[in-house]
Amino acid sequence: MDDSVTFRPTATKLMDQVRETLRFYHYAYNTEKSYVEWILKFIRFSGKKHPREMGKFEIERFLSHLAVNRNVAASTQNQAFNAIMFLYKKVLDMPMDLDIRAKRTTKGKRLPTVLSKDEVKSLLSCMTGMAKTLAYLMYGSGLRSLEVIRLRIHDIDFENNQIYVRNAKGDKDRTTIFPDALHQPIREQIEAAKKLHDKDLADGYGEVYLPTALSRKYSKANISLGWQYLFPSKVRSTDPRTGKVMRHHLHKSALQKAVSSARIKAGIIKRASPHTLRHSFATHLLENGENIRVLQVLLGHNDVKTTEIYTHVMQKNHDTIKSPLDDFTEL
Repeated sequence: MDDSVTFRPTATKLMDQVRETLRFYHYAYNTEKSYVEWILKFIRFSGKKHPREMGKFEIERFLSHLAVNRNVAASTQNQAFNAIMFLYKKVLDMPMDLDIRAKRTTKGKRLPTVLSKDEVKSLLSCMTGMAKTLAYLMYGSGLRSLEVIRLRIHDIDFENNQIYVRNAKGDKDRTTIFPDALHQPIREQIEAAKKLHDKDLADGYGEVYLPTALSRKYSKANISLGWQYLFPSKVRSTDPRTGKVMRHHLHKSALQKAVSSARIKAGIIKRASPHTLRHSFATHLLENGENIRVLQVLLGHNDVKTTEIYTHVMQKNHDTIKSPLDDFTEL
């Protein structure tokens, strides 16, 4: 979509205009919900004044409030800023001074939690079913939680041993490795998804949400097997954007609960979430001698500095370093 194009919403209520504009520019539904929430918070914080009556001062005041009083992460403050800028630039068509001098969040970066290879093996051994396959993919291919649950069947390339990651963070596509060990589990998962899809078609359903304008361009794509989610939800639901009954992908909370339960069963004391598997993937590749630039591409990082954080949690050879405590004859 040409960024110079200005979309003029037809809805009369402001938040309906926001949603309509977000959908015109093909923003993800999670982004839509997040932007709507931040815009509402901004309006409420400012005494429910209409955004047209506000400007640079109110924006700076709200963003500073998030940093000083709410102590939010820098990424959270940036998301709030992006939502407000979208409101003024795309919805209200009002030029906005981008020199926003709000108090910025100064939280330091934290090192990621990483599991050892033995801990990963132990964790995965305590998982079953679809959740186990999801966890295998996160550790084996370095996928984010949302990336793995949003995989479509045609994103799996058995011939070239790669996985296509579409519309990832930053609305970018990339490919990553597809481990040989996962070929059979994924074939079985595709067969399970196909059976569910066949049942949906027999029941008069079978449509799936398509990104951008593909549903208009390819009239049958939304019922084709390739576009179906690799990890479909157990139940059909109504799509909030179209009002149609469809089968969406598995909710990310199912994976979170499965990993949490497996961590306890495995006796792992470290705080571990699904994203910990992605961190472990990156760290273990570096420990195996993989080039950091290659890892940057596999992970989908814009800046190699983001990837470099894993060099701080790699296992290092400390055998030659003597602690001063060891000089004590007695403790």
